[in-house]
Parts: sequence; C-alpha cells; structure tokens
Amino acid sequence: MRGLVERLKEDVQAVLERDPAARGALEAILFSPGMHALWMHRLNHWLWQANLKFVARILAHFTRMLTGVEIHPGARIGRRVVIDHGMGIVIGETAEVGDDVMMYHGVTLGGTGFTREKRHPTIGNGVLLGAHAVVLGPIVVGDGAKVGAGAVVTKPVPPGATAIGNPAQIIVREAKLEPVEA
Repeated sequence: MRGLVERLKEDVQAVLERDPAARGALEAILFSPGMHALWMHRLNHWLWQANLKFVARILAHFTRMLTGVEIHPGARIGRRVVIDHGMGIVIGETAEVGDDVMMYHGVTLGGTGFTREKRHPTIGNGVLLGAHAVVLGPIVVGDGAKVGAGAVVTKPVPPGATAIGNPAQIIVREAKLEPVEA
C-alpha cells in the first residue's frame, strides 16, 4: 500500500512539474484526465496480467469513455508519464512507454500487422510526443528523443534526436563544443 501511495504522489508531482495549468496538487488530482487514465490503466494492466482479460477490457473501455484516453490493458507504461489534454490518445496492446515521458493530445502509438507479436512502438525514457504525433509499428523511439506535433513516424528515432513531418524526418543535433580556456 505504501508503494502505491508513493506512486500516486510521484504522478501528481510529475503533473505539477510539467503542466503549468495545474496550480496545485488538488487541481492535478481532480482535473487531470490523463493521470486518471494512467491510474486506471495500472489496475487494468494488473487485471490483464492476472488473466482477467475480459474485465480489464471492460474497465479500459469505460476509462476511454470517461477520459478520452484509450490505453489497451496489455500496454506497458512507465513511471511519471504525463498525458496533457489526453483527449484522443491511443496506446496499443504491445506498446511500451518508458519513464518520464510527456505526451500531448491526439498521440497514437499504433500497430502494424495483425499478428499477436510485437506490433506497436517502444518509447524510451524522457521522450516528448507532440500533439497528434503518430508512431506506428514495432519501432523504438530512443531515450530523450522528441517527436514533433503531427509527425508520422514509421522508422526508429535515435536517442536525443527529433522527428518532424509526414513522413517523419530525423534531425540529430550535434553536440555543442564549449570553448576551452587556456
């Protein structure tokens, strides 16, 4: 129980740090549908893992109706994930989302193919997914990467890179060299 309370506090703190519209913990708890969807997903994922798949799907369906966020109970979601303005988010069954991810409205982590194998993306730690970004297939978006608003990503994105456009183009920033004092 203590671990659960700590995780809930962690989620609230993540919202407060990354959503300037949240003016306090109570506002974050009451008015953050993305956080509500993530909390329900944790229960749904536990039910899914316990082989109570039908119950998990029913609860996921009601969560979608209440929050506008659709997360398949089989998806794996990390810690301190923030879904801002959650409406229209879709996260598929075999998707994996790392820790400290920031996700804006309309993001799709979608699958390709009709097999029961891995068919959805893996999102690394510290990734930013802009509004209406679409990431398709069993690809990896590396740690610290950014996917711009409206981008359609079908190829891997290296760590720290930015993907923009449709189809997405990868921009890799080169390290800035600091002048050395003599």
